[in-house]
Amino acid sequence: MLKKARQPLAVLCVIFLMSALLLACGNNNTQTETGNAADTATNAAASAAPSPGASADAGTAAAAGTQSYTDYIGHTVEIPVTPQRIIYSGETYGDLVALGVQAVGYPLSMGEGQIFEEKLAGVEDVGFPINLEKTLELQPDLIIYAGTDEADFEALSKIAPTVIFNTFAPLEERMTELGVLLGKKQEAESWLAQYKTSETAMWEQLKAAGMKDGETASVFTYYPGDRLFVMAATGLSQVLYGEGGFKAPAPIQTLLDEGTGFLEISMEVISQYAGDRIFILTPVADEAKQSTDAMIQSEIWKSLPAVKNGYVYTQDIMKTSADASTREWLLTELPRLMGGK
Repeated sequence: MLKKARQPLAVLCVIFLMSALLLACGNNNTQTETGNAADTATNAAASAAPSPGASADAGTAAAAGTQSYTDYIGHTVEIPVTPQRIIYSGETYGDLVALGVQAVGYPLSMGEGQIFEEKLAGVEDVGFPINLEKTLELQPDLIIYAGTDEADFEALSKIAPTVIFNTFAPLEERMTELGVLLGKKQEAESWLAQYKTSETAMWEQLKAAGMKDGETASVFTYYPGDRLFVMAATGLSQVLYGEGGFKAPAPIQTLLDEGTGFLEISMEVISQYAGDRIFILTPVADEAKQSTDAMIQSEIWKSLPAVKNGYVYTQDIMKTSADASTREWLLTELPRLMGGK
């Protein structure tokens, strides 16, 4: 169940792509508030609709500027070919940044401490959970929403064409889909090609600096409540286990094969998950930081081969998200972190 949790980045240390529990839970406003906002959206849409006497030519021109798109939930929606006013409600806003796109609205709390935070200047806060009235006020022509609640989809669809976007999808899949949604197909293809080239160059650089073929790596972090997690198909791990990179220890490979984002484990079994190199994601919460400090002082930790060999690296959890901008930054950061500049 944990791998499907969706909570805001700012609330639970932003464990990468798993940070969206509340998105899936949908809008926590009362039914009355949601109904009022939805009614307002319906009224606004009705007042903006062409009169019965509108020309057929105008309708044809409008149709020429749209395309049919089916999201991963199965909704088929008519969306603009080149949307100009986008609201993006999901944790991987850095994907848009990589494509040179700025949204008019975004839950700004999700961007706090992220690599792309400075790119949010001028973007309006639509809140988390998403505020329907603020969304309507911004007059979007496309809403890209990471939540999967059908009631949210229906309410947002009354404001503007809305698609449900899978922010947990692999990077290449996300960027390709965004290329279609944003009218940036060529930009998406170019970015992915450049990323691949840079990724290959990074691994060559690290291997020249001493990284051996077949080496394994692990990523660990703590949540508040003294909860230790090993990371699998998410965030930093997605970079480490990329083509030409580190191998995953057998238990982590099983998680990857299952598509599991992360798994809670106990210190007693950490040796089973520990690779030749270990990456620790430093959490935001003080309680989780204290748990991390206690871990690295324990005899179990000190007995791990990676610890004895000095192959332990730490990185701010907020700087290891799965979005494209962070992934691109990590290609430069990893060699620095590992001493293979």
